[in-house]
Amino acid sequence: MRNRVPEKAKNFKGAIVRLFKELNSYKILIIISIIAAIFSSVLSIISPNRLSKLTDEISLGLSINKDNMTLILTNVQDSMSEEKVRTLVYSFMNSGTLVTNYDSSLVIDYSKLTDEQLKYIFPDAIYNDVFISSEDKINFIKNKVVSESIGNILFTPFEVDGVVITTSDQTKFINLISDLGTTNDASLVYSRIESMPENILNVINPHMNLNNIKNIAILLIIIYILSAVLHYVESVSMVNVSNKFAYRLRKNISNKINILPLKYFDKHLSGDTLSRVTNDVDTISQNLNNSLATLVSAITLFLGTTIMMFVTNVPMAITAILSSLLGFSFMAVILSKSQKYFAARQTELGNLNGHIEEVYSSLNVVKAYNGEKLAKDEFENFNNKVCMANKKSQFLSGLMIPMMGFIGNLGYVAVCIVGALLVMNNKISFGVIVAFITYVRLFTSPLSQIAQALTSMQSTAAASERVFEFLDEEEMKKERSKHIKNVKGEIEFDNVSFTYDGNDKPTIKNFTAKAKPGEKIAIVGPTGAGKTTMVNLLMKFYEISSGDIKIDGMSTKDLARDDIHRLFTMVLQDTWLFDGTIRDNIVYNRPNVTDKQVMDVCKIVGLDHFIKTLPNGLDTNISENDSISAGQKQLLTIARGMIESSPFLILDEATSNVDTRTEELVQKAMDKLTEGKTSFIIAHRLSTIKNADLILVMKDGNIIETGNHDELMKQKGFYSELYNSQFEL
Repeated sequence: MRNRVPEKAKNFKGAIVRLFKELNSYKILIIISIIAAIFSSVLSIISPNRLSKLTDEISLGLSINKDNMTLILTNVQDSMSEEKVRTLVYSFMNSGTLVTNYDSSLVIDYSKLTDEQLKYIFPDAIYNDVFISSEDKINFIKNKVVSESIGNILFTPFEVDGVVITTSDQTKFINLISDLGTTNDASLVYSRIESMPENILNVINPHMNLNNIKNIAILLIIIYILSAVLHYVESVSMVNVSNKFAYRLRKNISNKINILPLKYFDKHLSGDTLSRVTNDVDTISQNLNNSLATLVSAITLFLGTTIMMFVTNVPMAITAILSSLLGFSFMAVILSKSQKYFAARQTELGNLNGHIEEVYSSLNVVKAYNGEKLAKDEFENFNNKVCMANKKSQFLSGLMIPMMGFIGNLGYVAVCIVGALLVMNNKISFGVIVAFITYVRLFTSPLSQIAQALTSMQSTAAASERVFEFLDEEEMKKERSKHIKNVKGEIEFDNVSFTYDGNDKPTIKNFTAKAKPGEKIAIVGPTGAGKTTMVNLLMKFYEISSGDIKIDGMSTKDLARDDIHRLFTMVLQDTWLFDGTIRDNIVYNRPNVTDKQVMDVCKIVGLDHFIKTLPNGLDTNISENDSISAGQKQLLTIARGMIESSPFLILDEATSNVDTRTEELVQKAMDKLTEGKTSFIIAHRLSTIKNADLILVMKDGNIIETGNHDELMKQKGFYSELYNSQFEL
């Protein structure tokens, strides 16, 4: 397994700043989303106030009119003040005469007198043309019962909401409530109210102002609809931003892969790179969609709700805020602890994907060497690290939601208790409690949303940092735009030296060679001698450390890589097939190739019989996962190379996976393929390059012998030893 490049230190602030900088091209959509989120939140803040008024209007229609009831009671009680009652009783002792004041020395305890004595003291009499019997007087004095006649003298008519409350109405009213006292029997109270005179019932009975209720309800519906529409606009805008940004990131990553030097892929697991393209980009996309506008909306809702609560009622606002203060401190602690685990989760996920990709792509090797247990143990190790990072990050972030729920419920209880006390003291109406219950939800909900959004932003920062690290990797140097026309086919290596990054010793040292047009150049040597490295330098996959490589006298430093690649046909020992038909795999990226040309090439390399056995011939779909032998795969790649018409040919162990019989066929095909082309052949089977015009024998990055096969065999040097070793037992 290759060593994983250590992750750089995570920088949350730097990653977020970079992320918003990259989002600058979508600022119009983001601004639209933010404005929609703000106005949607403002409408949500306004609605509880309207809801409070609607509740009050409805509650007025469900209970008696306390204000009018109090007004009637006050007027009646004023008419029956202690002084007025004593003056009236004193007048009753004076037949036919109403006095305006009484003599306090005449106060008598009437309860000790007999009825005969009371009749004597309070005879029948007429007062201001109103007859009051002795019985009415005695009943009034002893039992506080007001007769119709006494009521006419005691009370004065008055108006309530345009309705005249007559003396008769007041008389019946006082008689109905006189014995209620402090009773808690609600049914008794309401039965007495139902027996009230019609005029009094008209002004105290529950009455709904349907016009006001309708207007408030319509306004609330409009507010809710507008809020929903704005929320939809916010969501659609952020979906567009997140999807377009993810599309651009994937496109940039795809472009970046094509301009990264091979040394990057030598040091990084392909699974980790794939994780950045898939998991990290998806994380950024999803969290942008869910977090940015939500965060703005939640902050607006939080600030606006706080202001509205204090405007509505200060004690209730303080109650709601104090019950939620715990959430702030808890959220701060959680956020300070969880960031490192979100960064670790993304890193460990990349490691796991890299391991899976490596094992899966080399599954045959793993099985052949009984490495299943080792692979499983390593997988368990990586999987456990991902699991632990997930557990810690999700556990810490997951605590916020239930905690916010508890704080919200605590806020409801506190608001109801304090609100009930204020209602009892006539400080607020019932509608204010309803409004504050909504405000508590609007106040605590943003805390949860802010916590979730910040958690998502942490995950976004970790993912975006990994993506930006990849996009910021050093690219291959920009190339000059010179082109070669009418290529003759001459290649010269002039003191070429090359050292891989991280290596102390050079792989290629002062390599000098010259290939004439049409020559077949074979490069042989032991493993690690630098043969494939030379080809990679020739194709400009790596930049040479010193020296120069020239094509027809022009330095490859002055040529674009695309132009160099068009000059070469490569057939490598590593076979590569993609999902598609056999025709697509052979014709790959070459237009105007006929089926006849394809079949001619297949006949040359010996693939025609294999293709004829397939159900759909050239139209048969194949892939790397199909049960095609390694030799057949290599023949397909050789056929792909033979389709190309270019002045240079590179064969890197092109026959390593074919049998001896097929090798003879391929060798003849290669001889035909190399006609008129300058060819470089890398081979371990030295029997395949006996007819080469020039053989370069490499060892430790240097050319130690040159010549054709016969010349080198006569020298009895290193080449001769290599060649003869193939036939030793």
